[in-house]
Amino acid sequence: MSALSALIAHCSGRRSHWVRLREPVVRALHYRVPVVGTGSPSATTRLLVTGANGNLGRKALAALARRDDVETLSVVGLDSPAGGDGVVRADLSVFDTGWASAFEGVDVVLHLAGDGRPAAGWNEVLHSNVELTLNVLRAAEQAGVARFVFASSNYVVAGYRFTVDPLRPDMTPWPVNPYGVSKLLGERVGFAAAARTGMSFLAMRIGYCQPGDNVPGPHMAFGRWGQQMWLSNEDWAHAAEQACTAPFEGAAVINVMSENAGMRWDLAESARLIGYRPRSGHVPRLTVRRRIEDVAARARHALRSPGLPAPSPGSRW
Repeated sequence: MSALSALIAHCSGRRSHWVRLREPVVRALHYRVPVVGTGSPSATTRLLVTGANGNLGRKALAALARRDDVETLSVVGLDSPAGGDGVVRADLSVFDTGWASAFEGVDVVLHLAGDGRPAAGWNEVLHSNVELTLNVLRAAEQAGVARFVFASSNYVVAGYRFTVDPLRPDMTPWPVNPYGVSKLLGERVGFAAAARTGMSFLAMRIGYCQPGDNVPGPHMAFGRWGQQMWLSNEDWAHAAEQACTAPFEGAAVINVMSENAGMRWDLAESARLIGYRPRSGHVPRLTVRRRIEDVAARARHALRSPGLPAPSPGSRW
């Protein structure tokens, strides 16, 4: 049994069901020195963004497009209407040398593609998050990409919601659903790729960034916890820029959210490694209904018998 299979089964609580994952084949072991963060006016970073037509992808591209030192290439799904110069349409869940050739000459990959639904089941996340990420990592390795930036999630540590622990990037993971496990797997295979090849790997555990104007408030899911992990559009743009262009080597996980009142996420490593410093903040406020839901969710968590699977990650969680 592989370590990845054991981790999936352990976190899902289904001890009788194992999933076998294949390691990606590595054909290219030469990695270019990235031109990011050099300060040279002639240096241009070639950046490839997967999931470019999603909420985070569109906002990141808008920020990066303003920079004269970054040249972007977007990868979107086959069902996307987007097209034209600088856009590749591909099904990344199936490895293909056609779309993989787009990674040639790329300095940095910003990997945002995948199923972002917290309520997604095992079949969905294995196809759209685990296998898809393995394929994108494989293409990056074969092309000798210098840096791989991975969109992880706070669902990797969502089990700490009702504790008082500071949420540090190096704490023991505690995912509560298949989505969180899939993001944890992405982090671990990225660290393995970095150790195996020398490619830099940065996983960002991204906060709650809503589509559109992204105004925070009591309408947000998960009560006080959801509002405390709010990530403004401005801070997400800042994080994406820093992750892709600031000097960085090695492999690391960082937290990315705004400076919200009462938040427990430690941003010290984010500032130290890539210079991420949030400029926005929000004071959580709950309606009477949301306050009752928050108390009920905490009570369900406290009364749940040890060893039972976590509740559904929907609005009742």
